[in-house]
Amino acid sequence: MQENIKENKMGTMPVNKLLISMSLPIVVSMLVQALYNVVDSMFVARLSESALTAVSLAFPMQNLIIATSTGIGVGINALLSKKLGMKDYKGADNTAHQGVIIILVCYFIFLVLGLTFTKTFFKLQTTDPEIIEYGTQYLSICLIFSFGVFTQITFERLLQATGKTIYTMFIQGTGAIINIILDWVLIFGKFGFPKMGVAGAAVATVVGQIVAGILGIVFNHYKNQYVKIRLSKFVPDFKIISRILAVGIPSIIMASIGSIMTFSLNKILMAFTSTATAVFGVYFKLQSFVFMPIFGLNNGMVPIIAYNYGAKNKDRLIKTVKLSLMYSVSLMLIGFTVFQTAPNVLLSLFDASENMVQIGVPALRTISFSFIFAGGCIVLISVLQALGNGIYSMFISIARQLVVLIPLAFLFSLTGVLNYVWLAFPIAEFVSIVLCIILFLRMYNKHIKNL
Repeated sequence: MQENIKENKMGTMPVNKLLISMSLPIVVSMLVQALYNVVDSMFVARLSESALTAVSLAFPMQNLIIATSTGIGVGINALLSKKLGMKDYKGADNTAHQGVIIILVCYFIFLVLGLTFTKTFFKLQTTDPEIIEYGTQYLSICLIFSFGVFTQITFERLLQATGKTIYTMFIQGTGAIINIILDWVLIFGKFGFPKMGVAGAAVATVVGQIVAGILGIVFNHYKNQYVKIRLSKFVPDFKIISRILAVGIPSIIMASIGSIMTFSLNKILMAFTSTATAVFGVYFKLQSFVFMPIFGLNNGMVPIIAYNYGAKNKDRLIKTVKLSLMYSVSLMLIGFTVFQTAPNVLLSLFDASENMVQIGVPALRTISFSFIFAGGCIVLISVLQALGNGIYSMFISIARQLVVLIPLAFLFSLTGVLNYVWLAFPIAEFVSIVLCIILFLRMYNKHIKNL
């Protein structure tokens, strides 16, 4: 009976059908999340360009929260899926318990930052008192109540690792829809609520995350027969914790590099004009429509690869990689086409001024050339993580963003021509895909070829 309960489709279902069934619910939920990201900024842009700039400047710290939670999630996901592939069900349960312990520690760190560091964070980027005030209001709320996003992402990963991705669609979708509705209500003071402005956007964000986190706990308790969470089992097991962190920390560093990159580019762009920083923030919101589906595909792909690696099923592993590459590159080409042909339309969603359009059109067109290379790179980085080699992934991200992107953007800024700064993006992405191919082939020859 126990074996029947624990039987897992990741070792038996046809690969293409499995990948689609695993990924599609996550892709849908991430598209809803991307819609929230855009709607959130659209509402904030209606307050003022300073408010939009403040939210854009807050992004590096918000990204750090997400980087930490998703990095730990990747570590949990990879180890838990491998345990299931090896039929080590006790080890899978212990992995889940240790993951929860780790995220509790991480939340405490961000709580302290939210109480002590937010105003200093904005003063490091600008001297504009209005932007500092808006940003401090927004970011303090997001950090202090970040337990919602930690809970949401962790329990989503437990469902994904065991093939229950349909529930992650409900979790993310519900959180994002609540977020969108509350944005409108709280920012502009509808239905008798006070007009909270930028602070309302932050409250809407954390309420949506907290509701999604509660749903994650409920779905795991009632619908996930592969992993059982018990309060009595929350005893630190440093061997398991170290194995989660061995994959998770490189993933956190890799994603956190994005925060360093964004912070640095905001500083570079503010030297030209705050409007350029607002454009950069708008780009990040818009590109989520392109990248979120690929991240959803990856979230469905990682447990399939980890499971079949643990089960030593080489053919299913390789087929999963090939299909993921095909789908991701196709999605990126669609995104590239939209950014090239309709940048004015995209910018008009944010009540862009004439100056913002003049800066934004060439920015979106230039940056989107990086999409051509990014699809394959994202998939290969995730494959390396799924196989337990987060160090390679971290190396690629460091090379792309710290060694190539930021230095190039700074050098181009010295010309005094803003449009040259955007060229750093496609150049850095090209370097990244070359490194991805080299390191994946190395990993293949060492660990996969002779499975």
